[in-house]
Amino acid sequence: MNSVDDTGDVAGLTSVPTSHRLRGLAGIGVLATLAAMVATTLAAALAQAMGVDFEIPDGGQAIPLPGFAVVTGFFSVVGVVIAVALFRWSGRPADRFLWTAVTLTAISLVPPLISGANTATATALLGLHLVPAAVMIPTLTRSLRTRSTMARE
Repeated sequence: MNSVDDTGDVAGLTSVPTSHRLRGLAGIGVLATLAAMVATTLAAALAQAMGVDFEIPDGGQAIPLPGFAVVTGFFSVVGVVIAVALFRWSGRPADRFLWTAVTLTAISLVPPLISGANTATATALLGLHLVPAAVMIPTLTRSLRTRSTMARE
């Protein structure tokens, strides 16, 4: 097991301080967040062009396209914060992140199913929950694995 000195460097890894690895992970997370926002908004626009109205019966109003970008951005940033925290405080950050992210994605599929929206809207919303997950989860898991391996060397 590696020890940590006062500067935050893992013993034997003075060339890449922990703070640099954390910033690198956060940077990858920000880029992945932007990609997820674009992909989700484009997918929503495509679904809308195919006739999906994104109207939720509770409020009676349709979800606007920018709303998809905002919500995707917010929850993607939450995922990045979770990844950074796990990298900092977990012995197996990539495995724990993957398990946590998949679990949270599965939970996120419940609201579209119980929203009372028509079948096309509910189906599109389910797919739109999976689009950012398909961008964020592999990107952050891979980045965590790489950085964890660097820390152990």
